[in-house]
Order: sequence, then structure tokens, then C-alpha cells
Amino acid sequence: MARDPQLDALNPKVTRRSFLKACTAAAAALGLADEAVPRLVEAAASPARPPVVWLHFQECTGCSEALLRASHPDIARLILDLVSLDYHETVMAAAGHQAEAALADTLKRHEGRFICVVEGGIPTKDGGVYCRIGGRTAMEILADVAPRSAAVIAIGNCAAFGGIQAARPNPTGAVGVRDLVADHSVVNVPGCPPNPVSFLGTVLHYLTFKRLPPTDHLGRPLFAYGRKIHDHCERRAHFDEGRFAEAFGDANHRRGYCLYKTGCKGPETYNSCPAVRFNDVGAWPVGVGHGCIGCSEPGFWDTMTPFYERLPGVAVPQGRGTVAAADRIGKGVFTVAAAAAGIHAAIGVGRKIWRSRSGGGEG
Repeated sequence: MARDPQLDALNPKVTRRSFLKACTAAAAALGLADEAVPRLVEAAASPARPPVVWLHFQECTGCSEALLRASHPDIARLILDLVSLDYHETVMAAAGHQAEAALADTLKRHEGRFICVVEGGIPTKDGGVYCRIGGRTAMEILADVAPRSAAVIAIGNCAAFGGIQAARPNPTGAVGVRDLVADHSVVNVPGCPPNPVSFLGTVLHYLTFKRLPPTDHLGRPLFAYGRKIHDHCERRAHFDEGRFAEAFGDANHRRGYCLYKTGCKGPETYNSCPAVRFNDVGAWPVGVGHGCIGCSEPGFWDTMTPFYERLPGVAVPQGRGTVAAADRIGKGVFTVAAAAAGIHAAIGVGRKIWRSRSGGGEG
């Protein structure tokens, strides 16, 4: 597809230094030894770029924007140079019938060999009529494209778990990819948006080892989502010593104390933000004074709001006891479970379409 002239103007090429730097960072994120870096470099430098079909459903395009507008443009460029982005509705030059023809051609020429990246939740209520592209619902497109791919990467919380679209009362019956694509390789890279390095690491792992990285029970790659933010937060020592900011702007907040009492969801959120950070300048939300909002967890946002109220059930050090009002988070989880039951029938419709398209019958 045509290159972005604005991106070219900003950075005409990936320098060898930045290329090696990005590969080394990805190797570190993957938890690989230094000896593995040359293998990653070899895979990344291979001219055989896997084709990618990037689908957009119920979303804000924030995941693509975060990737393309990373402060260090070489990361975005490196990812785009790693793969052949054959279909991406936001940045591709084609539109309308040309775009649909590009999708059909990619599926035909690269059957079973392309990577399917999904951005956004999939509405299932009323037959999925709340998201239609080229005359087909998101459910129909996913059922057509996903089983013909080599692997599926669900980028962002919406594609992974339904995201904000699935928040109460979830009027469109939005779900994540794995709710509909149960019999295919799917890895979730959640976040709102996810860190580009998590996506880069997933792609590089696939290119280097010819398989998706190991995941947790929610389908998230362990290299990026294997630890709680709380466990490697730079403010953890303050938590352990009972030093908390009581309100934004108070003296303890200015001293850099723990943000748990201002609503930080780090104790219940799995992500690599404290280690990888964002924008290539060492910044991340907790580091600049705002608590984690738990955007990489299932049920976000029902289970993580109100954002500025503390998580219940977290034992606070130095005899302050366990925080009360645990019913608030409990209600959130209960509501999500009830909503999931309510859309169960709609998901069943999606699975029928899926099985029908993949030749498995309706079962």
C-alpha cells in the first residue's frame, strides 16, 4: 500500500541504530537473553514480510493512532516495515469498492498465511446491525477473515474484551474477538491504547519463532502482561511503608507517594507499563502523578470505575487495615456477569455464523 507522506517527511528511513535499538528493546520486553537479539534482527530484516489484514470495528482508532504517532516514529515505521499492511481502513489509500477488492484479493492470495489484526469490539445484538462495513456486519467479516488467517491479534481492550462499547448497559451487545473466534489462534494485546512495544514484541515473536507468544488464561502475552503494575511500580516502596497521597495536589502527592488512595488500579492490573513506559521518554501515567485506570483488564470500564475511588479488598500496610466498601467493585463485576449472560444468545448467533463459514456446521 502507499506510504504515508507525512511519516516519510518526519523520518525518511529507519536508521541502523534505531533499528537495533528497537529490536533490543523488544528482546528485553520478551524476556529474551542478549544472545537472542541477532535472531530477532534477522527475522525483522527478512524481506519476506507477512501480509496483514487490519480490521476496524467498534472503536475510536486510538490504538492505530497510538502506534502511528509514537514519539519515536521508528517504532511505528519498524512495525510497518516488518509486515505488509495490505488492508487497513484508516491509513490505506483505497476506499469504497477498491478497498473491498483489496481485502478480497489479500484473502485469496494469502489464504492461511496472513496475520489478522482486529481493532475494536464486535456488536452482536440484533444480528450485529450496529457495525456494518461494505454491506456486511462486523460479525460476518470476522467470521469470513479470521479462520482464513494464520493467526489473529486483538489489539486494544475493545477487541480483546469488548472495551468501553461493552460497558453497562452494552446496548449493542459488544464482545471481544475470542468470544466469537473460539477455535483459532488469538492473542490479546489489551490496553486503551496498548503500548506499541507490546504489539511489536508479539509480531517479532511470531516472525522469529513462527508462533504466537505464550499467554495467560485471558490470552494476553505473558512477556507484557505477566506481572501486576503494582508489583513493579516505582511508587511501590511508598505503599509498603504506608506513605500515600490522600488527594491530588496535596503535599504527599507532590512528594511522589503511592496513589492507591486516589484510585490507582495498579494492584489489580496486569501490564508492563512501569517497565516499558510510553513515548520513548520514560513517561507513564503513574510516573507523572495519575493512577492506573486498569485499561488492560476484562470488564474495563465497569469494574474499574469510579476511577478516583480506591480499590476495595487491598490490604493497606502499617495497620490501616483492609479498605471497606468492597461491595462497589463487587457490584461492578456482578453487573458485567449479568450483561454477559444477557448477550449470550447474541454470541450464539455469532458462533453459528462462524461455524457455518468455517465449515463446522452450526453444531
